[in-house]
Amino acid sequence: MHRTVVLAALAMSTTLVLAYSNRVFLIRHGEKPADDDTPGLSSMGEQRAKCLVNVFSQSNGYNIGYIMAQQYKVDGSRDRPYETVEPLAESLGLKVDTSCDRDDPVCIKDAVSDFADHSDADVLICWEHDGLSGISKDLGDEFDYPGRHYDLIYEIYNKNLTSGSPYSEDCSGLDE
Repeated sequence: MHRTVVLAALAMSTTLVLAYSNRVFLIRHGEKPADDDTPGLSSMGEQRAKCLVNVFSQSNGYNIGYIMAQQYKVDGSRDRPYETVEPLAESLGLKVDTSCDRDDPVCIKDAVSDFADHSDADVLICWEHDGLSGISKDLGDEFDYPGRHYDLIYEIYNKNLTSGSPYSEDCSGLDE
């Protein structure tokens, strides 16, 4: 009897850890310079980063409490996701979590789960488009981010893409 109760409690706690009520938004970094080897964002990417401050505002129905961007390198490479969400994080008084490597979707899943243990606020993840598929799969519902787009928002809720996903960030002058 005691063993059955313990096993049932373990099963319930595992379910609770894996299920959370936070909305998770996945976006690609802003536009890059014509020379792919040049670190940072292009002027259009910088415009997008500024636009995201309005896109993900509370007045638009978002409650962003946690922002993640892939770990960047000391030489400036892989910094586009961070540069894309940094203005938003600053406007919200948040720190961007860059603790997860580009190729480690399990790290991201664990970080989202840890955040969800103490908050029901929304989560925003900004990454290279190639990595978003693995991240979405580990969060519950896989998709392939199209390579020529920079404006799409994918929303995962309760391990599923929402019916309206993806939708455009609608940044004026960029997404028309």
